[in-house]
Amino acid sequence: MKKIKIFVACDSVNINKVKNIIKKTKNSKLKIGYKFGLEFLNSKKGRSFISNLKNVITFGDYKLADIPNTCVSAIKSVSDLKFNYITIHISSGLKALKAAKKVSGKSKLIGVTILTSHDNQSLKEIGYNKKVQQIVLQQAKLAHKAKLDGIVCSPKEVNIVRKVFKKEIITPGIRLDSIVDDQKRTLTPKQAYKNGSDWLVIGRPITKGNIKNNLQNLINHLK
Repeated sequence: MKKIKIFVACDSVNINKVKNIIKKTKNSKLKIGYKFGLEFLNSKKGRSFISNLKNVITFGDYKLADIPNTCVSAIKSVSDLKFNYITIHISSGLKALKAAKKVSGKSKLIGVTILTSHDNQSLKEIGYNKKVQQIVLQQAKLAHKAKLDGIVCSPKEVNIVRKVFKKEIITPGIRLDSIVDDQKRTLTPKQAYKNGSDWLVIGRPITKGNIKNNLQNLINHLK
């Protein structure tokens, strides 16, 4: 049986806290990677910390969203950090996706669909006429056309994405209980894997409180 794959979200600018997260989440029963979001990536010591990491799977969650030339320049500017995964919003458009993929090198370029903080109502507020599932399906087709290495989507849309995209699917919005915080489209880890997720992105349910106990609770949940 393949190991369950988890990206632990290191959402902090506190280097000692991030070091503690990495130290306490090492686990032989799981395949663990570490996701660094904009908060950490833009912090004073973030770049230096990542440049010194060794023997860990790194996920640079930049969520690039710009014109093709800027996306290309941004990826080139962090190439020295040798991220295993880097994200770009699929809404940047096909030209930007193709251009970014061309320069991503050994880093897997992952397309981000509709954020898990959105639902149909919030999309309507910003001008979208289609529903979440319709947009995510269209974006998955675009990611396939651009030959991206993976997709980030809500665990609720994995079945839809799988119809047109056969590579890695990474799902945030994972919760072990009814506390969803600022997320709107969530599932439990077991439900997400049942739907076909390859990687789960989990932050607060692991990192808030006793990390080792939280991780063990996650393993128990997945049995």
